[in-house]
Order: sequence, then structure tokens, then C-alpha cells
Amino acid sequence: MSTWPITPLTFPQWDVGPRKIRFIYLADLTSFRLTRCPKGPLVPLYLGADVFSNTDVRIENHPRYHAKFAKKGYATKLTFSTAFRFDGLRVPATTNSLWFYSIQGLFRVAFELYSKQEQLTVMENLQDVWKSQINDSPLELNYNISIRLDSEMCKGIPEMCQEHKKVKTPLKSQQSLVDEEPVDVSETDTGSSGDTSADHNYCSFVEQSFQAQLQSIQTMLSSLKGKLQGLETKHSSENSTDCTNQLKTVLQLLDNVDQCLDGKLEERDLTQTVLTLLGAEHCGSVYSSHLMNSVARWLGQRFHSANSCISQKVESFKVEHIERITDLPPADQLATELFPEAMQTLMLHWMGLSDEANLEKRHSEYPILLLILEFANHNLITGAAHVLYSSLICR
Repeated sequence: MSTWPITPLTFPQWDVGPRKIRFIYLADLTSFRLTRCPKGPLVPLYLGADVFSNTDVRIENHPRYHAKFAKKGYATKLTFSTAFRFDGLRVPATTNSLWFYSIQGLFRVAFELYSKQEQLTVMENLQDVWKSQINDSPLELNYNISIRLDSEMCKGIPEMCQEHKKVKTPLKSQQSLVDEEPVDVSETDTGSSGDTSADHNYCSFVEQSFQAQLQSIQTMLSSLKGKLQGLETKHSSENSTDCTNQLKTVLQLLDNVDQCLDGKLEERDLTQTVLTLLGAEHCGSVYSSHLMNSVARWLGQRFHSANSCISQKVESFKVEHIERITDLPPADQLATELFPEAMQTLMLHWMGLSDEANLEKRHSEYPILLLILEFANHNLITGAAHVLYSSLICR
């Protein structure tokens, strides 16, 4: 059995504005071309690393995105024969595989991750390709590629070409490729490929990133273990029998940490722990409490961010009740319909109206609560709010 020589591949590329996207032509399940052939259907595939370059997606997250698009038939992993090497790309020899996208997949990524101007550039440069490949079947999850059909490749590896003549499985494509001739391999700007090669060092980056993450996790786990051991030593003596409540709180926090690491921590699960921490003894009065000040700031910011949503609700309500503006529903019903529940809960407890037993007092003072919500949210609804606001502004 003869040994196939190592063949370097320089992918042709499309210049899509400032973005340079390398590509190949998939001929069938096992073969490809780097130049366009007028005979037979070919499917252009675009290098995933270039498709995702200069986006907000970090390189270590590319595989997750590739897998997502592959499930929908927009991306595929091409595993090349070990006889091939790639100029401008460092790929582990053990896998020798690269992710590629169909033209439909490229458009999907563009409209999900590119800026509007970049989307327009993609449409202007590649719309003819998209039209010509409109009837392409979804891509398989992966292909094992062993044959290059370009004539110069056949000269280098005759065994491949002879084998390919015996068995040939065409791809399901009813359209020929685009009319434009892409850049030929011999004319490809290797300098521009070199510009991006540093960003696509698949061989070393993944290994270095994994090792760095592993070391970081081990350091944090070691620190956590030391703190827990110190906690056990500190509170295991007989003199520490009065810290039961504090230890229960610590257990709650550890449960939350466990849920967080499993990705199952939800807001409701965290509520009891937060309430326990807020109920802990602390120094300072209501006039100088750092904790209360921080919570108040957080609540205020969240309430303020809801203003546009509240304004839309209020405007819709006014349009609906324009004919009977003097005959509005009761204050408690208005507050419930137009303002977030958390705002009402805060005001009810602040005003001492949280006791369900004293419903009569709550009913009589709810108009005051509604006025406060109207003023605080800059959305006036009732006649009293309009009159009072005008009076205050005139002064």
C-alpha cells in the first residue's frame, strides 16, 4: 500500500465587505473541490471559524453554536483524511476536522449575530449563492472527506481518484452553483488567511483554555474546602452551641451553591435564603443602614426600569376608559391592574396596611397608595392626581 503525501490546502475565500470567509465545494459524501466545476451539482460550504469571526461569541463557545446549527441542518463537521493539511489553520492531527456552514446557515448566523450593516453586506454579496442553492437538502451532522476532485489532486493521489470512479454518491442538490467565479486556489491571498490564523489555533487554544479553566476550578474548590474545614474547627467546640441558627443559614447557602453549580438555581429557591440573611442582626439604625440603603437602591432601579411597560398599560387603559374617565374602578383594582405587584406590596407594608384583618382601613387608604404610585411612576390616571399635580407644579 502506497503512502499518500501530505497535501496542504489553501481555501478560496469570499470578500464579504471587511469579512473574509473561506469556503470549499462539497461534491458528494466523501469528496470536495476547491475550484468551481461547471459539471454536476456542488454545494458551497463556508468555514465556521470565519463565519463567527468578529462576533460577540467567544472562540471557546464556537463548538456549542456549531452543534446548535448542525441539529437544524445548517452546519456540518467535515473530517478530512490525514493526507490533508490546512494553510492558515492549526487543527489537531488526531481529528483533522473543521466545521462548515451552508449558505442558509451563513445567513442564519448573520441575522442572529452580525450588525445591520454587516447583514446588508452579506445579502448584497451572497444573495445569488443563496438563490442558486435554495433547494439544497439539510446537511448531515458530519462527513468523512477523503477525495479532492481538482485535477492536480488526482495526480498526487491516484488511488483516491480511481476509487472515486467506482463509487460515487451524489448530494441531493437540484441547482448549480453561482455564476460568479470564486478566487482560484493559486490566486488566494495567503496574507489575509494568515491574518486570521492566529484566531483559529484549534490545536493549542482548546487545550490551553481547558487547562486554565481546570486549574481555576481546582483552586476555588481547594479554597472552599479550606474554609469549610476552618468552619468545622471553629464551631465544633462546646462553647459554640449558640450558633445553631447561623449554621442553618450556612447550610441554606450551600444548598443554593449546589443548585447553582447544577444550573438549577431559580429565583424562588433563593428567596428564603435572602430573607434569612436580611433578617439577621445588624448594626445601625434605619437612618444609616448600608444593607437597607443597598436594597432600596436595587428596588428603585428595578421599578424605574419598568416605567415604559407601565406607561403602555396606562395609555391603553385611558383609551379604553376615555368615555367614562369620571367613573373609574376602585383604587385597589386600579393599582392591581396597572402597577407591578411588588410596588403594591412594598407600599402596603410601608403604610402598615399589610394586615388582612383590617380590610376596612386598607380600603379607605388605598386611594393614597394609588396616588403615590401614580406620582412615582409619572403616570397620572385619577382626577385627584391630575388636580394635585397641577397644584404642585404651579407652586
